[in-house]
Amino acid sequence: MITHVVLFRPRPGLPPGDRAILVDVLRTAMRSIPSIRQARVGRRVTHGRPYEQAMSIDYEYAALIEFDDLAGLKAYLDHPAHETLAARFFSSVGETLIYDFELEDADEGLSKLL
Repeated sequence: MITHVVLFRPRPGLPPGDRAILVDVLRTAMRSIPSIRQARVGRRVTHGRPYEQAMSIDYEYAALIEFDDLAGLKAYLDHPAHETLAARFFSSVGETLIYDFELEDADEGLSKLL
């Protein structure tokens, strides 16, 4: 499985109307791109652990988008709905990190660390 990991923080002062448009294009992309296996979006939680203070940037939100394989990720990235999403996303966020990972069950994935 390939997971597209997007950490982001909306641009400071982003008007509510622009936030609503961002949510709408995210929702449209996630519902209309057939190669998406599953998508999750959520807000960061903090609970007083020391590592929380070590982060140099507070990414307020995360989106995790899963695909069966690399071809599915590429189909997502090339889809017209993603092009619309990318244009709105990059004009709406102040900070972002985007990574793609091939994830496996814990035992199999951990064995590749050796």
